[in-house]
Amino acid sequence: MKRLEEFTKKDWQVCHWLGTKETFHHLATSKEKTQSQNIVKPLHWYVACRLVIEGGFQPDEIKPHPPFKAVKKGKSHLLHFDPDAASGSEATVLGGLKTKGVDVVVEKPGIGPAIAISCKTTGKAFRNLTNRMEEAVGECTNLHMTYAALVIGFFSVLRAHRAGNDPALADNDVVLQKDGNPVDGIVRYHEAFRQLEGRTDLRNTISKYEAVSLALVETSGPDTGELLDTFPPKESPLRFERFFETIYRRYDERFVFAAPILATRNVTPRVEWDSNSPLFNGDLLMQLREAPQLDYEPRISTRA
Repeated sequence: MKRLEEFTKKDWQVCHWLGTKETFHHLATSKEKTQSQNIVKPLHWYVACRLVIEGGFQPDEIKPHPPFKAVKKGKSHLLHFDPDAASGSEATVLGGLKTKGVDVVVEKPGIGPAIAISCKTTGKAFRNLTNRMEEAVGECTNLHMTYAALVIGFFSVLRAHRAGNDPALADNDVVLQKDGNPVDGIVRYHEAFRQLEGRTDLRNTISKYEAVSLALVETSGPDTGELLDTFPPKESPLRFERFFETIYRRYDERFVFAAPILATRNVTPRVEWDSNSPLFNGDLLMQLREAPQLDYEPRISTRA
């Protein structure tokens, strides 16, 4: 498989199967201009692929369409690697005030959008984070006005520039002080989003997200591309490792447990993939040579 820095213009037009390591390393080191979508697209692809492999959602339910194909054989669900199935198109969701293109959407047939995840990256000029918060509130409110049950996630990634590492960086481009602690602006950003996450009930305020992740990615030294482990704090609901499990929990509560008729008809339950799926087969991984190393557990069926 090609490395991201080797991608052609055509490669950037469709979703690719990426792991955590290459996704965040790209976000930390990309030389693309700030406005370029090629900085954040790999994050869209990573989320879309993870929703299939770990989340158990059908590839055909997701935009952008991941490079996978699902085949049902008897009671088994087999997952195949299929780059020809991939697309790069995003979904347009009907909002209460306007339609909105959303980075990653899961849409259940006959029900409509069930999960919507917005991905944002910020490389510098962190003084503009206030604008980002205002945009986030508006986007969430707009979508919840039409779809009260919609599980909305906000995935924010910041390049964790350290003070003193690059004399060309302006003060507003620095995320971490020399002692490793975040600057005040980043702490305020974190606290603001703590107030905007955690919508658990359909009757809760529509301006809150079901899940928010704030990830700081190292941009220098031997840990380049790694997520900062010291911030957000360990107890923070904005920790990256809590994001997907929260998305799945909110989805199950609303679309599976609260709708038993749809569940018994296999409309809403998340799929468990057969362990013999070609995607998890060692021979296929040898053919791919550099298939992503997963640091999350695939949703595998335990049936004998």
